[in-house]
Amino acid sequence: MTANARPDDRSDDQPSGELLAHTASPTVTPDEFKAAFRNHPAGVAVITADAGDGPVALTATSVFSVSVAPPLLVFSVSELSSSTPTIRKADTVVVHLLGADQLSIAKLGATSGIDRFADTSIWRRLPTGEPYFPAAHAWIRGRVVNKMEAGGSTVVAVQALETHAPPAGDPSADASSAEPLVYHNRTWHRLGDHSKID
Repeated sequence: MTANARPDDRSDDQPSGELLAHTASPTVTPDEFKAAFRNHPAGVAVITADAGDGPVALTATSVFSVSVAPPLLVFSVSELSSSTPTIRKADTVVVHLLGADQLSIAKLGATSGIDRFADTSIWRRLPTGEPYFPAAHAWIRGRVVNKMEAGGSTVVAVQALETHAPPAGDPSADASSAEPLVYHNRTWHRLGDHSKID
């Protein structure tokens, strides 16, 4: 089959599970792609790391869990962020999953051109050395196990080594109390009882 063949060009004697080559389709513009995701809400996290040159932090909406055994999560970082080189070099990171009460931390990680660690009253170091924000609703310390270049970003896979979160049954573990922080249509939102539809 030629590289320009379409699926309906396949002869009946070819196996149906065969991977078919397709011609390149016109791609969408960055603005079109962003518009498509604008109404797709995402939880807000702040990633911190220190590869030996000082602590860095950035705000991300790309964090998601991919496995519970082993416990793995993934996030992406843009090459445009000043924090990305450190995160790419770091062996470990701390992923902070934020509630609405931690909006100031989210904004801190999203603001460029500032020292995000100037206020020493809001962050500390774990016994293992990583910088973290104790006020975060939950955080996960993990080891970077894989990285993949993807366009202008790096996708980072992390295996959880330690977590801090409200225990099951604790009222603060419920969204009505914790009110998770969500980013939607270029605006911060809180989830809670008011947002339930079922």
